[in-house]
Parts: sequence; structure tokens; C-alpha cells
Amino acid sequence: MSELRIGTHTILPGQRTKIALPVAKLYTDADVSLPVYIIRGKREGPTIFVSAAVHGDELNGIEIVHRIINMKRFKVIRGTVIFVPMVNVHGVIHQSRYLPDRRDLNRSFPGSPKGSLAARVANIFKTEIIDKCQYGIDLHTGAIHRTNLPQIRANVEDEVTAQLANAFGAPVVLHSEEIDGSLRDCAANSNTKVLVYEGGEALRFDETSIRMGTRGVIRVLRHLNMVSKSRRLRDVPEPVIARGSQWVRGSASGIVKHRYQLGDYVKKGDQLATISSAYGEELAVILAPRTGVIIGKQNIPLVQEGEAMYHIAYFHEDEQTIAQQIDMLSEDVASREIKEGM
Repeated sequence: MSELRIGTHTILPGQRTKIALPVAKLYTDADVSLPVYIIRGKREGPTIFVSAAVHGDELNGIEIVHRIINMKRFKVIRGTVIFVPMVNVHGVIHQSRYLPDRRDLNRSFPGSPKGSLAARVANIFKTEIIDKCQYGIDLHTGAIHRTNLPQIRANVEDEVTAQLANAFGAPVVLHSEEIDGSLRDCAANSNTKVLVYEGGEALRFDETSIRMGTRGVIRVLRHLNMVSKSRRLRDVPEPVIARGSQWVRGSASGIVKHRYQLGDYVKKGDQLATISSAYGEELAVILAPRTGVIIGKQNIPLVQEGEAMYHIAYFHEDEQTIAQQIDMLSEDVASREIKEGM
């Protein structure tokens, strides 16, 4: 099994270590480094990265990484796992989705060593992490004031990626093509198979999403035969694949009264919400454009005209049955603690 070099560091088989990759400094001349935690098994196997906070205000993934690396019985027996709990360190510092140059890091890949700040961070992550991995799991949440149902986004037309998505065990898999400039698009160009996990809301810890994400990462590592299977994970229903989705937007500006919640099944024409004026006069009624399941939702009761309010996924199967399955899985995960060592 060969040595692994990340930056100026050499990590040997069987080693477990943390390193810091230098990125651009703050105005104060203080160093800013990309935290990286590597666990290598003693036997030959694949290399996978688990990344979080590509958007600096998306914090659930940080906690997922923390829980896994601190499991007393977590042991990589084959291959290498590279954890990057904060990709957008500047964004985490400022509690912002973006970098200080106001660019979205997840639209800046593959980057450049001489480009904008976002391009430079993207380039570091590509050359030092992505290019050394065959697989990856990128952990995200909804944007600020929006919550996402725990879900995997992946190109399920690729057979290997579809197997990883199934192994993760999220209640919903949303088939989606790679977006230009995204981490997933950059990885695909390097033939690195990547899952994007979405769950919860920006700047908040969502316990159910964290537990599902923690368990999902472990399941993928087991699928790749990288960690011990001495402790059995409870079986979960096979995820359902959504082939399409649509954001429903506000048709007026005002005060919102939501009638449906995350994970709910809705029929075409159902009244999702009403929008009222400052005086309580009804300005608009928001209707479901198609039958499906709500996988993303605005949280605050205020909306501007054109603002995204509900994200609805569409399935070939019976959506009502799917919604019930999602609800049961969420209750099951919420009611149990993730056991150390999995």
C-alpha cells in the first residue's frame, strides 16, 4: 500500500492524523488553514473524502464528521478516509454561505492557483483532495431560512454512483445532473464518484438530519468494505428515486400561512399556503403544480414575490406511500441514538 501525500504531509498505511492545508490569510495576517483528518487502513482499498461546509453556513456536516471521527470503535480496515469538516473556512468564520469575495465556492471548481479567492480554495481542494480519491460524500443543508428533507442528490444514471446512493439509505434520492462549476461536476471530470447529502437548515443543527447523515456515511464505507461490519446497522427501506423536482415560488409579497410541512404528500391543486397583506387581506393562494412530496421548504412566514417557498419532488411510484415511508423512517431515526462504532 503506497504512501499518501497531502500538501507537505506524508500519511502512511495504518496512520490516523490531522493536518492543516494553508489557504489565504485574513486581513489581520492571521493564518487560515483547511482542516483535514485522515484515517488510513493497513490494507489496500479505495480512497474517499467526506467534506462539509463548502457553504460556510451549512453546519450539520461538520457535526456529522465530528461524530464519526470520535466514535471509539470506528476503524478503517481498508483504504483511506479523508475528512474535511470545513472546506469554506472563511465562510464558517463569517457564518456566511459565501467566501469574502462574495463568490459561491460550489460554483468555482476546478478553480485556479492564481484566480479569485474562491478559485484558489477550489483549486486546493481539487488538487489535494478530489484528485486523490475514487469516491466522495459532500455534506450540505438547505439555505438560510430553508430546510431540506434528508436526501441524496446524485447522477443515478451512473451505476456505481447509484449503488452508493442506495447504500447511504436516505429516504429520497433525487436524480440530478452535475452543475457546471460545482464540486460534484469537478469530481465527475476526475472520475470520482460523489454523493451530495442534503438535510436540515443553514446555521442550525438538525438532530434527525445529523443522525441520518452519520449513519449514511458509515453505510457507504461498509458498502466499500472499508470499515468493520462487526456491529449490525438496522435495515432501512430502499430509497425512492425522484426523477424530477420543482420549486414553487411566491406570487405576491406578504405574510405566509403554511398549510403543509416537510415530507408531506401533496396533490396537484392542493392549497400549500396563503399570502396576506400587512392588514390580513388575502393576496394570493399558493397551489401545488403537481402531485409529489415536499423535500424542501421555506421556514419564515415572510415572502417576497418570486421567492422559493416549497421544493416538490415527483416520483413514478405512489407518492402517498412514499410520504408514509419517509415519515416512518424519520420517526425511527429521531427516536434512536447512533451507537458508537455503528
